[in-house]
Amino acid sequence: MAGAAAEERRLATVVESWQERPVLVVGDGMLDEWRFAESERLCREAPAPVLTLRRRISAAGGAANTAVNVSALGGRAVLVSPVGADAAGDELHDCLDRAGVWDRTVNQPGRATPVKRRMLAGNQILLREDSGDPDDALDDDGVARLLTALHCATEELRAASGGRPLTLVVCDYGLGALPRAVRAWLVANRDRYATVALDAHDLADWRGLNPTVVTPSFAEAARLLARAAAGFGGGSRTASRGATAGDLHLDHPTEPADGPSELVVGAAPGGAGERAHGAPHPTSGVPSADHPGAPLGPTGEPTPGEERVALTGDGLSVTGTGVTVNAVAGEGVDRAVLAESRLAELRAHIGADVVAVTLDTEGAVVGGADGEPRRSHSTPVPASHAVGAGDAYLAAMTLALAAEATLPTAAQLAQLAATITVSDTGTCVCRREDLLDALGTGVDETGHPTLVGAQELAAIVTEHRRAGRSIVFTNGCFDVLHPGHIRYLTQARALGDLLVVAVNSDGSVRRLKGPDRPVNPAEDRTALLAALECVDHVVVFEEDSPAKLIEAVRPDVYVKGGDYPPEMVPEAPLVRRLGGQVRTLGYVPDRSTSAIIDRIRAQAATPTVGEGTGRPT
Repeated sequence: MAGAAAEERRLATVVESWQERPVLVVGDGMLDEWRFAESERLCREAPAPVLTLRRRISAAGGAANTAVNVSALGGRAVLVSPVGADAAGDELHDCLDRAGVWDRTVNQPGRATPVKRRMLAGNQILLREDSGDPDDALDDDGVARLLTALHCATEELRAASGGRPLTLVVCDYGLGALPRAVRAWLVANRDRYATVALDAHDLADWRGLNPTVVTPSFAEAARLLARAAAGFGGGSRTASRGATAGDLHLDHPTEPADGPSELVVGAAPGGAGERAHGAPHPTSGVPSADHPGAPLGPTGEPTPGEERVALTGDGLSVTGTGVTVNAVAGEGVDRAVLAESRLAELRAHIGADVVAVTLDTEGAVVGGADGEPRRSHSTPVPASHAVGAGDAYLAAMTLALAAEATLPTAAQLAQLAATITVSDTGTCVCRREDLLDALGTGVDETGHPTLVGAQELAAIVTEHRRAGRSIVFTNGCFDVLHPGHIRYLTQARALGDLLVVAVNSDGSVRRLKGPDRPVNPAEDRTALLAALECVDHVVVFEEDSPAKLIEAVRPDVYVKGGDYPPEMVPEAPLVRRLGGQVRTLGYVPDRSTSAIIDRIRAQAATPTVGEGTGRPT
């Protein structure tokens, strides 16, 4: 417990160190509008609810929300973005001013400010209306003024930075804020910024920028790999540290901006959506002959205009209807596993030091130059709670790397920043105070003991989750603690922020293992588990199954030991219904309670020297 508090203090020190870090944010700024309504009756003209507007909220969105998050987290944020000379633009200026962002946006007469309007009833999004045409390109004068604003903002930030190196964040959502000339300028002036973060729908547009960190969604990463396999439409060029502006892919595709980036892709749990070998693809009609017998996961929503290209042998392909995940290794394969296997390739194609593949409700997979993938987890929430959470993730990741934090630390803080912003409906903003509060309530500071009762555990878990921590849950008899248990529990703890161990009562063990078990009573078993640094809370349950505890705790990750796939875990359907993941961890060979007991019994049955001779043994 003291170790957990020390870790939280170390993370808080990093948050303090990025105070006033100078960050230039450039890209597609937009306005998020939330309209909250009530509905008590249906329309007489159509089967639709009649809505009565009760409340309206405007917030910065896109690149503007990233800048707001940088400022809220304690950095010094400057935003350069084209904004329409319209009412939405005026509201966006007000949002930036309230957030303390240096507003260096460039008014573009005749060009509308992008707006995403959401109508909600009962906190459920009923519809979203988007305005602002991405095909409405900036004219030559607009591009020239945007380039001037970039240069002036960089120099202004340098003058106010007190000698601190500058940081650049590029947010390219395909809405027209970053035309060819602007992208070329940023690549040519890359060396003016010590840290460069990139969030782009089409990563191939930015080969040659060599960012410090890039944060693609799973679908964005998948599309980059597919386009790389096709030679990016014009020769197979791989970005590297030596890439120049001449290597830059400067033409945006003609696809809609909300296409591939909003796909939801993954191996289907329990085999849902699978099709057998030889069965035709649901849209292309092409038989699945690449991987005989391999089950296929679901496809994403249609992506018009993209030709079918396949990455065979890797479980991943992009088709004319989106991304398809091929669970070649079995049902246990998920997006995180696939992302981990392609991190090095993604880094090579983008020329980035760090790639963080975000997996929405499943957290993120992060990889750096050391080749060691790192996984972070998030708490599943309604979609209306997660709008802009990626902006908070990007802002915290960027600030941490700019403050020279290690990659594991940056990834941990970024995930925490994203997680603690999703408590309510609206555009997510993580404040520095919220992040420090989440880090300031360490386990040992809450006064909660390690050994807890079932009712007490539910309240404790709620408190931890409110602080943004993900919960890992496992259960077992743990009769004779051995190295296999230690390794298993240590691996389980690494899957989240908090490990809860549920222990079978003595009566439960007897029913499961036989009348001669347990060897050690529950008091001894729980005391040993509570002494382990990797264990946060221990609880005893009387039933043969931990189902009631699982329903009370609602773990983010449920872990069992064994060499069988997660789908064979009896509790798997319940955990998934509650929004959690199921993981199985292999046992250490020749290390088990039964084997230890058998050896003790075998030795007890073997006569020792002097036995039966009357001589002392």
